[in-house]
Amino acid sequence: MIKLAIMTATAAATLVAAVPATAQDRLDWRPGAFRLVGNGVPLLFPELRRSPRGRAFVMRNFDFNVDGRVSPREADAANAAFAREAGPRRDRFDWDAPGRVVVVEEVVPAGPAVRWNRRAMHDYGFRQTPRGATLSLAEEVLFATDSAVLRAGAVDKLRALSDYLRDEPGVRVAIDGHTDSRGTEAHNQQLSERRAAAVRDAFDQLGVTRARFSVQGFGEGRPVATNATPAGMRQNRRVEITLLGRRADEFARY
Repeated sequence: MIKLAIMTATAAATLVAAVPATAQDRLDWRPGAFRLVGNGVPLLFPELRRSPRGRAFVMRNFDFNVDGRVSPREADAANAAFAREAGPRRDRFDWDAPGRVVVVEEVVPAGPAVRWNRRAMHDYGFRQTPRGATLSLAEEVLFATDSAVLRAGAVDKLRALSDYLRDEPGVRVAIDGHTDSRGTEAHNQQLSERRAAAVRDAFDQLGVTRARFSVQGFGEGRPVATNATPAGMRQNRRVEITLLGRRADEFARY
């Protein structure tokens, strides 16, 4: 069982006296003391990757095989422990607040990876299409205008879907890029292809093998709304992700 204790400075002396030596070691969070490497690193919450105490929390407590690398299984365990303590607004968790001490009192290697999040999959709003369950991600969620570089935070939008795909290794995925009709046809075709490829690369970072994806760009050729209005053009600038052969009603309940 993993127990994460958050204590104030007034409790620190008691903590040091009461916690075993192995747990005391986990208080080490000096800047630069820990580097995160391994194919599980992209799966870690940003709050764990980007702070000295977050990195220490991961490496001191979840490097189960003591190889200095973060595996997907170890990342899942670290995320689950942190999420339980930090709550839904984990982005507001202040590792560096004066007097805050974070220690894991007991760690037992986790069992199978946490199952995918049914609520998060429901919230994607899948719809049924002839090829399977399809979700549409608007341009503003993923990219700046006329760019194929993912926005900061865009990868997090794909995290719940990547958890599902890692839990369901038999599911194949199609990623299709679409644009509005502004610009030349050739430019729009290339942009749609680059955007679809960027989303596939994000899943690769999240631990889902790229061999499971087919990637295609359709440019301006498959609009879902008129290109004569700004609102219609916004709808047309999108990336669609289809879980091939799956039914949208699989995600209708949570």
